[in-house]
Amino acid sequence: MRKLDEKALAKAYNRALKLEKAGDLDGAAEAYAEVLRIDPDDHGGAAVRLASIGRGVVPPKAPDAYVQTLFDQHAEMFDTILVDQLGYDVPLQLRDMLLARDPSAHFARMLDLGCGTGLSGDALHDVADHKTGVDISENMVEIAYEKGDYDALFVGEAVRFLDTTEGPAWDLIVATDVLPYMGELDAFFAGVGRHLSRGGTFAFSSETLPDETFAGRPFMVGPYQRFAHSAAYVRQMHEKNGMECVESADIVVRLEQGQPVPGHLMLALKRVP
Repeated sequence: MRKLDEKALAKAYNRALKLEKAGDLDGAAEAYAEVLRIDPDDHGGAAVRLASIGRGVVPPKAPDAYVQTLFDQHAEMFDTILVDQLGYDVPLQLRDMLLARDPSAHFARMLDLGCGTGLSGDALHDVADHKTGVDISENMVEIAYEKGDYDALFVGEAVRFLDTTEGPAWDLIVATDVLPYMGELDAFFAGVGRHLSRGGTFAFSSETLPDETFAGRPFMVGPYQRFAHSAAYVRQMHEKNGMECVESADIVVRLEQGQPVPGHLMLALKRVP
């Protein structure tokens, strides 16, 4: 394995950010390309930034190395940053949606994909008997473990976990703030569909943009280097994988630079033949 030249990488990445901030997008694109030559695994998310400034193809997902590095670095302050600074309360909105649909909602087995530090596990602590959490960041999983909201925790990327795990199906699968790190959703929804029990609930959030911005595209990288998905594309994924959307709400997912980020909160049920 080639040793990463950290000094050269930092220099190229900082140069790219400076050029992007100055509005020299062509220059920034060249600098980000240099970043990728130095670091093909893309720990800094250069491919996503290139797509965000319109100077690169939209990748199918955020690089695993980038997502893992991002969350490992911010694990200790994650709750403070996300909840207090960015106004993130999607897990609580999800709880409200579940209980508004069925005030007595209760699940035997819950799978929390992209569980992070356990915000959804905490919000849904009393609606599931057994909770499993999965996250790509080991540091985030360690904090979730310390909180004690989960009965089982795994470090891993969500799609790979769904592809390799075995055992009983889950009757509630949760994915809050996961889709913004994915572009193509086929493999993810297929995995959810395989592991969701008949009649089970898939509860998740996504970020979106105006239809005219998508211009017919199913997904794209938004201005803050996160993936946005059209509602039509997400519904297509439901139908393709044996699920039916039963609740959908337009929500504010979080704040970025003081501005609300629009998104969707959805509940889908796996069809019973």
